[in-house]
Amino acid sequence: MAGANSENEPDAAAGASVAATGSALSGASLAGAVDTTPGVGDPAPAAETADPPHWLRKVILFLTGQTVSLLGSMLVQYAVFWYLTIEYRSGIYMMLAALFGFLPQAVVSIFGGVWADRHNRKYLIMGADAVIALATLGLALIMTTGYDAVWLLFLVLAIRSAGAGIQMPAVSALIPQITPTRNLIRVNGINGSIQSAMALLAPAAAGAIYAWSSAATGGTAASLIPIFFIDVVTAAIGIGILAFIPVGAVRRASDVQTGYFADLVDGVRYIVHHAFVRWLLVVFAIIFVLTVAPSNLTPLMLVRSFPAGEAQDVVNLAVLEIAFSVGMMLGGILVASFFAKRSRIGLIVVSSLVFGVLSIGLGLAPNVWMFFGFMFLVGLAVPFFSTPSMTLLQETVEPERQGRVFGFLGIVMAVAMPFGMVVFGPLADVVPIETLLVAAGVLTFVVIGLAVWLPAGQRAIAAARAATQAAEHDPAAGAAAAEAAMHSKDA
Repeated sequence: MAGANSENEPDAAAGASVAATGSALSGASLAGAVDTTPGVGDPAPAAETADPPHWLRKVILFLTGQTVSLLGSMLVQYAVFWYLTIEYRSGIYMMLAALFGFLPQAVVSIFGGVWADRHNRKYLIMGADAVIALATLGLALIMTTGYDAVWLLFLVLAIRSAGAGIQMPAVSALIPQITPTRNLIRVNGINGSIQSAMALLAPAAAGAIYAWSSAATGGTAASLIPIFFIDVVTAAIGIGILAFIPVGAVRRASDVQTGYFADLVDGVRYIVHHAFVRWLLVVFAIIFVLTVAPSNLTPLMLVRSFPAGEAQDVVNLAVLEIAFSVGMMLGGILVASFFAKRSRIGLIVVSSLVFGVLSIGLGLAPNVWMFFGFMFLVGLAVPFFSTPSMTLLQETVEPERQGRVFGFLGIVMAVAMPFGMVVFGPLADVVPIETLLVAAGVLTFVVIGLAVWLPAGQRAIAAARAATQAAEHDPAAGAAAAEAAMHSKDA
């Protein structure tokens, strides 16, 4: 995904950082292979239980607060990324931005998942937002003195990444805590659409603010200061909204006899022995190494291959992000409205393969408008991967372990993307980015194809089908059904 979106994908990936590029399989043939329609021998659905009171109000308030906070975060991510791209035009600097922007999240996520299962997830999110806001405010004040060394920008990325290591597992685990299971796919899809809409507004706003500030400061790093202050304000609003949502802890820390390390070991053991979760994390790693990492070079390719002068480069970078965001917004709407009942695993596989095809398209784009068009299609494909992936994890993992599992998912994403950038970043200074995108797309297509064709992939498809059927009315039943399906296939 382009620039800031890479942290928000699967943010919004969202996060963040919240992001790129999947299919030769036809939708009809794949849907037939993983059809979720109950058949002979399928277990009967569990009795429907009543929805918790006021769940919709909680979800609306939660998504509203997260959206406001996300807007400020995206402004910062876009502006910092654009500044580094235009100022240095170097794959090495893009690599450093990825390392500082993701590795701290990987380290903190080791503990963040455990905290999300032991403590009130609401307060974890509020605390992380507050620390990020205070740190950003401090950095902005330092830069007002005229000290604007590039390491300060990398420090901004590192602090935000560390906060994401706490926020991501807590947010991902809080959504199913306040949402009835049968509405998860729709809420996740709507959440993706909201974030995509903000991603549509953010690059336009970031471009306007950054261009105005850059003209006033001569294009120095000081042009980022107004955006830092905006981020502090939006974080405060997000924290204030979240404070009004009543959310209890899944289990009290005082009731837990085991220590953090024991919880961490239990989480690792759970993932190692949960074949479906393990397989899905591998797919995430593949996508982040082979599509998200190289796609982070697309802004650099834009200013190198389609140069238009510094002022127009800012406009083109904003258009690139807007094209991606429009696609992602439409994709989220499609998933929430027309694909909510389709096979989760089918959507994941097809979208992964489509990412590979679109990466090739980006590398072969003959002009800037075709380049924008392929980026729009990349954004359109993202919700078809991220939304069903998150929903399947929420359906196949017991509520008391979801924090740790989403914490490890954060680790996978936070390590895989910079790992890919360690390879693709330096190569981008000696090999055309177009060549790297084509090579990454071909490799994605081959590796995802193997992941589905091998026995582990076949078992994962069967487990996902069983979990989706069982979890529709009973959250705990999904995990048991997935595990039973994996064992029956192994037998």
